Amino acid sequence: MAKSSTTRARSRMIANSRQPAHPSTGAGSGWDAWYGNSADVFGYLLRSVMRYRIRMRSVVDQRPRVGRLSARIAGVSAIGANIRQQRERLGWSQARLAYEVCRAAGVVGEPVGRQEVSRWETGKRTPREWLPFLAAALGVSVETLRKPRTSAEPPPPALADFLPGENPLEPLRGRTGGRIGLTQVDDLRQRVHGLRLADDYLAGGDLVRPALREFGEAVRMFRECSHSEETGRQLLVQIGELAQIAGWIAGDAGQHAEAERMYRLGLSAAAQAEDRTLIGHLAGSLAYQCSNTGREVEGVTLARAALDEAGPDAPPKARALYLDRVAWAHTKAGNAQAAMRALGEAGEALAEDSRDIESPDYLYWVNSGELHVMEARVFTELRRPLRAVPILRDVLGRYDATHTRELALYLSWLAVACADANEPEEAAAVAERMLTLSAGIASERTTQRARVVLARLAEYTDVPEVRAVLDSAA
Repeated sequence: MAKSSTTRARSRMIANSRQPAHPSTGAGSGWDAWYGNSADVFGYLLRSVMRYRIRMRSVVDQRPRVGRLSARIAGVSAIGANIRQQRERLGWSQARLAYEVCRAAGVVGEPVGRQEVSRWETGKRTPREWLPFLAAALGVSVETLRKPRTSAEPPPPALADFLPGENPLEPLRGRTGGRIGLTQVDDLRQRVHGLRLADDYLAGGDLVRPALREFGEAVRMFRECSHSEETGRQLLVQIGELAQIAGWIAGDAGQHAEAERMYRLGLSAAAQAEDRTLIGHLAGSLAYQCSNTGREVEGVTLARAALDEAGPDAPPKARALYLDRVAWAHTKAGNAQAAMRALGEAGEALAEDSRDIESPDYLYWVNSGELHVMEARVFTELRRPLRAVPILRDVLGRYDATHTRELALYLSWLAVACADANEPEEAAAVAERMLTLSAGIASERTTQRARVVLARLAEYTDVPEVRAVLDSAA
């Protein structure tokens, strides 16, 4: 989708043996050069984000999250970060702290070791009964160890910070930015696709700033630079595609209002460029967000409108994706039969795809595996676990583990499906893996899904394996 719907379920075309046509040449053999250039952009984004995160960690141990699940989901609890801070203040190793805790508790042997201290500091476990002895060993109060940590990270950016106050897509009368051609538009296209590839590996909280900054620069280029009519149209297409991936990223960062603004600006750009497939992509992305944020009726309306706008001549992958969004919208709205029909139609649409059919860059990840994931999600939401579990196990058995966020999201659906199938021990094992993977991911989607998983497990508190997962997440 360039990441739009299906929680962007996808095995991505990176793992697909098919070589898609280069968007400008239509030659399948051009994939290596095309992907290579985009991968260079992805590498730059990855390095930039990692430098940013390292700088922030020199100021703040970890980004805290509000709520009962913060320790497990955000990767390190306030207590864990405080323990580490106090230990480092004393210049102690984790092994030394373990020894001092045992001595403070007056116990013989080593019931607390270095590994247990490590688990406390990383938020994998909560000290609970050991907390008073930790405080005594460190020479601080229990309240000091429980004190929430404040983040020195700057507030999330807003789209308005990167755009002019007037109509962002209204060209200036006196253009001062020089003349551009298709070469500059192609450069932008590669950067947009690089951002998509970066989103395969990084979460919304990591990418939202570079995404909004790139969008602001693209709009500035359109407004301030002179260009031919065709160059202007192609530039609007890239602005629309950039708005979609930036909107998806903002949504993953929990900035849903900003994401909607991005989608609507992208719709304006795509409409001016008269790109109906892209209009459908943006409208479907907004529909997906509506369906997941309590606006289910609006989600159904938008998803159907996106499919109708793209029309029957849209590439098979596009129609398959838009039908998948229709299926999800109906699922969230409680329309089971309509959802099942849309899933079947999505499979039929994808079956029409072939090597000879060119698809837009943003559909690189759409394949049968992704449709199967959506099918399993629908079955899980409709409480049909016997159909959901085999599909999810098959997909997860082949899934690229480097796509951490997507893997965690898919595991969350499997955990819920196992619980629905009255297999709480298996659900607990899957949930434990999901929560571990989610640690430190700056994604509101994984945070929200973790809440769903733990709420579902709460019905099995009498099962030891479940109790252990719930206790560690408390």
